[in-house]
Amino acid sequence: QVQVVESGGGLVQPGGSLRLSCAASSSIFRFSVMGWYYEAPGKQRELVASITAGGTTNYADSVKGRFTISRDNAKNTVYLQMNSLKPEDTAVYYCNKASGSRWTWGQGTQVTVSS
Repeated sequence: QVQVVESGGGLVQPGGSLRLSCAASSSIFRFSVMGWYYEAPGKQRELVASITAGGTTNYADSVKGRFTISRDNAKNTVYLQMNSLKPEDTAVYYCNKASGSRWTWGQGTQVTVSS
């Protein structure tokens, strides 16, 4: 079973930036459509960005123009660059496949946007 480990979260002021990383334990990663999900308090987990094996990206309207997803297949790692952060971006962020059967979910990384 593939494992993923998210990192890079923290406390940031509105308008600030963070870069999240997610490392997968298997090279099957490089063939997978990967996604970043967020789970805000009291809400369901939802997909906010995805990237195909070839690098085609897609974003939820709420983050379009502010977040950038990228991947390094040699490192089995996917990133999420988060700019112009807003308080409503506060959530636990997870990575996983964006299509097909999901791998086991990691612990996620907490992002808190607050002044």
